[in-house]
Amino acid sequence: MKTNKQEKLYLRFNKTQILIHWVFAGSFFVLAGSGLILIVPGLSALAASGVSAIAHRVAASLFMLSVVAYYIKERNGLKRLVKESFSYDKDDIIWITKMFQYFLGKTKTMPPSGRLNGGEKLHHALIVITFFTISISGLTIWFGSNISASLFLMMIWIHNLSMFLMLCLTVGHVYFTFVYGALPHMITGYTTESYAKKHIKWLRALKENENNA
Repeated sequence: MKTNKQEKLYLRFNKTQILIHWVFAGSFFVLAGSGLILIVPGLSALAASGVSAIAHRVAASLFMLSVVAYYIKERNGLKRLVKESFSYDKDDIIWITKMFQYFLGKTKTMPPSGRLNGGEKLHHALIVITFFTISISGLTIWFGSNISASLFLMMIWIHNLSMFLMLCLTVGHVYFTFVYGALPHMITGYTTESYAKKHIKWLRALKENENNA
């Protein structure tokens, strides 16, 4: 596929991945917003009607079900994502040590990366971990009426800290998305060849597959 300027486009995300990404992201923002209303004293008046609690539980269900749907519809894609997120080569480690340069928009000295760069791998790995800590602690809080007070309190702390970490990760994700103009990729699913060169090892593999086809 080519753009109007005849720049070649490469498929990076399919329609299922795009849909699940936005359901996951949207449900998380509702979770974060309704959660703040429930725990911040200054916002307690907004929680009086009970709407925020209902919104929190509906969003929590979508948050968890989106990953279940991902596994059902894109099992191989999910396995690939998780495997890549927890697999780091020398270039990935160097990339992570230079992350601050990338944060400032300085990409010339960044090492070559695959489909995911070192920062994206670290981001996804932490998202996977916090997804499970948020889900397990949240379900325990939701349905664990018979557990001990100390365990209940521990689950609340784990839940709140995990949500805070995922919120920080999300803010960083949004920042890089706009700084590097990556939003269209998660709308159309395609990335330009010039952008793909930032993931040169992935681009080389794609071209090699094209040549062997």
